[in-house]
Amino acid sequence: MSGQYTVAALYCFTPFEDPAAIREPLLAICEEAGTKGTLLLANEGINGTIAGSDNAIGAVVDHIRSLPGCAGTDVKFSYASEAPFARMKVRLKREIVTMGEPGVDPRQSVGRYVAPEDWNALISDPDTIVIDTRNDYEVAVGTFEGAVDPETTSFREFPKWFRDNREELLEGKKKIAMFCTGGIRCEKSTSFLRGEGVEDVYHLKGGILKYLETVPEAESKWHGDCFVFDERVTVKHGLEEGDYHLCRACRRPITDEDMAHDHYAEGVSCPYCYDEKSEAQRARYAERQRQRELEKERAAKAK
Repeated sequence: MSGQYTVAALYCFTPFEDPAAIREPLLAICEEAGTKGTLLLANEGINGTIAGSDNAIGAVVDHIRSLPGCAGTDVKFSYASEAPFARMKVRLKREIVTMGEPGVDPRQSVGRYVAPEDWNALISDPDTIVIDTRNDYEVAVGTFEGAVDPETTSFREFPKWFRDNREELLEGKKKIAMFCTGGIRCEKSTSFLRGEGVEDVYHLKGGILKYLETVPEAESKWHGDCFVFDERVTVKHGLEEGDYHLCRACRRPITDEDMAHDHYAEGVSCPYCYDEKSEAQRARYAERQRQRELEKERAAKAK
């Protein structure tokens, strides 16, 4: 598969004593190479997705792999026909994926990795409960056959959800298998479960993205699309770009039918967020959308 832009999703849990010292050189390399996207730095490591030419991505990945403890950073590549990001950001955070559980450390303890080609057998085992660790709007566009949806709106809610439902979830089950988009949330969710005393915990190595890239559609137990956090919105088997659009107000994936709804206004609202926003908020979004359209017009005239 090929496209105009190479997209690289990566993460690495490694101790950074001074993430701020890493930020400026990393941002400089990204800007010099011409990549766009977001990279997060914290004391626990690095996480993010960037896009650009093959050479640009190669330069940035080489720099990241030269950072302390990052030599083995696994990178998942896919492609986009249009620029999936508008700008380049390197941000300092408390966590590279926010769970809010101070005792969780994937460097010390995680679940057992399962290769994509072995995943179907594990989740088909009646002794296994399969848990989707992603947020509700991600699950809505696609998930694995038989997976439990925690119906969370953020990853921070996952620990409480598990503690509240632990007894029911584990009843009659010997193994827990968890998955997420690229693997990073499962590093923390499996570490969390092990800290809660659950030993038989597994997670999909490389996440859904690696599964969709590796497992032929005819053999797949995945249903639907996979939400990605860029302008492609979703991807399908073979990491082909999906058919969903993005609501610019709430960042949820929406369909052509959603865009025909009375509550849809580009950049302002969609059927899912219309009742969540006030009139004042929608007015602000409308002005933002107007400015965005004016900027596009100016850029078109300048060509």
